[in-house]
Amino acid sequence: MLTRAISCDSLRSVTIVNIASAIFDRSAPDLGSCPDESLPEFAFIGRSNVGKSSLLNLLAGGRKLARVSPTPGFTKMINFFTVNKTWRLVDLPGYGFAQVARKDKAKFNQAVADYLQERPNLCCVFALIDSSLPPQLLDLEFVEWLADSSVPFVLVFTKIDKSSKATVQANIAAFQARIAEWCETLPEIYLCSSTERQGRADLLKVIELALADWKNAPVVEPEVDPEPMADPEPEPPMSEVPPAIRQTRSRPSKLTRPW
Repeated sequence: MLTRAISCDSLRSVTIVNIASAIFDRSAPDLGSCPDESLPEFAFIGRSNVGKSSLLNLLAGGRKLARVSPTPGFTKMINFFTVNKTWRLVDLPGYGFAQVARKDKAKFNQAVADYLQERPNLCCVFALIDSSLPPQLLDLEFVEWLADSSVPFVLVFTKIDKSSKATVQANIAAFQARIAEWCETLPEIYLCSSTERQGRADLLKVIELALADWKNAPVVEPEVDPEPMADPEPEPPMSEVPPAIRQTRSRPSKLTRPW
């Protein structure tokens, strides 16, 4: 199988995006409650207690977008933040949290699966992995699910300040070895520490490159049924012709594994 990952080519000159504003938009319990699809989105997800909220706040330049809670699994809905009025950061519920009732957990996980598989303006998923731990089954299964679903993603190893450099490198190498068993092309890997403020520039480069690709993506005219030859109708006024739409990647059919 082939993973689809956003790659930051060092040979391309990319200006790091400057976050001038970041405003909370809404919390959505399901796909139908999400904002309109006009803006590109970048989603962040990981196991409980992986440091997702701290990383989001770091990316936002110290703005407290996400609440940092001592209780794992605090995020229970899909939270949207509009950045610079032109794109969105998306805070997804963590998988594996134990403080939610089973019925609610299944509901939230299905909402995340729907979002990841069906959202046409999702540019990239940042899958967060705790670098201080050896490969965890939940992380491995989730990354495999992303690859099977053809969701574009990169891996972000968090908390690199919590362990020795040798331990971090060993855990990352072990994770790569495990996913290499079924991953034809390894995804891009980034390291970060919210405490030491490391990795922010690299992740913002990924976003900036994807935003440039979004801006330059081709547009396609909607298909219009041809008028009958025998009884042609006059062309409609321009105000009635649907506008051009951005070409989006096709989505595979839903898989059976919910998250």
